[in-house]
Amino acid sequence: MSELESSMADSIPAVRRETARAPVHVRLFGDRVFNTATFILALLILALLAGLALALIADSFPAIRAFGLHFFISTEWDPVNDKYGALPFIYGTFVSSFIALAIAVPLSLGVALCLSEMAPDWLSHRLGFLVDLLAAIPSVVYGLWAVFVMGPWIRDYVEPPLGHYFGWLPFFQGPKVAVGMLSAGVILAIMIIPYISSVCTDVFRVVPHTQREAALALGATKWEMVKTAVIPYGMTGVIGAIILGLGRALGETIAVAMVIGNSADISASLFKPAATLASVIANEFAEATSDLYVAALIELGLVLLILGIVLNVVARALVLGVQRRRYQEAGK
Repeated sequence: MSELESSMADSIPAVRRETARAPVHVRLFGDRVFNTATFILALLILALLAGLALALIADSFPAIRAFGLHFFISTEWDPVNDKYGALPFIYGTFVSSFIALAIAVPLSLGVALCLSEMAPDWLSHRLGFLVDLLAAIPSVVYGLWAVFVMGPWIRDYVEPPLGHYFGWLPFFQGPKVAVGMLSAGVILAIMIIPYISSVCTDVFRVVPHTQREAALALGATKWEMVKTAVIPYGMTGVIGAIILGLGRALGETIAVAMVIGNSADISASLFKPAATLASVIANEFAEATSDLYVAALIELGLVLLILGIVLNVVARALVLGVQRRRYQEAGK
């Protein structure tokens, strides 16, 4: 009997090993298929980006060959004489995006903190839905509202006080008009608020409750708890949200084209009309008659693509820097 039991005891592990090999083999084969498929998809995305860049370079090569690096520093945009420079549009893109971020980031952080920390759950989800709904409004609707409502309101009630109290600064000098750099920056801010606030809200909600409880247990007030436990913990996500909003502002076309004035001039005044890379492409591409004109507009698109890539690289560097600083502080 003992010999039978010993033989059964020896055979049971062997049987278990044999039965376990098949599922492991199948699982490993599935992992290989999944890894290969995801790797191919990642390569397709990179190939799509590379193909887009090559297509833009090839189509804009006549302008690149004709103007070279002077295209980026020239302020002359004269389609009649086939002379093109991108500096006014690069300037307008950066200034309008900076105005949008200066307005949208504080408001978005306030909305996110209200929805994640201050408001009760029954109100937070309803308000969050309404904020997210702003992102679903088409750009042309924002543009129409800005032309007929927001622009005249800024001209009549915002620009006069700015010119009266801060007119000694070059940023707030000039005639008060409904279309200009300030109007474009404000409409961009309104359009990127739902993106930044939605991401920041999700980031703050995933902060562990132990972080909040530890700060409150040490005697921190509600604001001190948010400042010391919530915001630093979610800083990488906040930076990512801001970069997402900036990317949205850089590429916005229709709404900006309707309110910025579309003037190829560089002016320090925020009241004067200007233009961005996206707005000039949208406004003039259908009117481009010469090959060099079309190539210059395509090169503007190439500049916009380069700005987007640089923006993402800078965002990744900032996120890594924040993470490294957090690890260093945690190790002390």
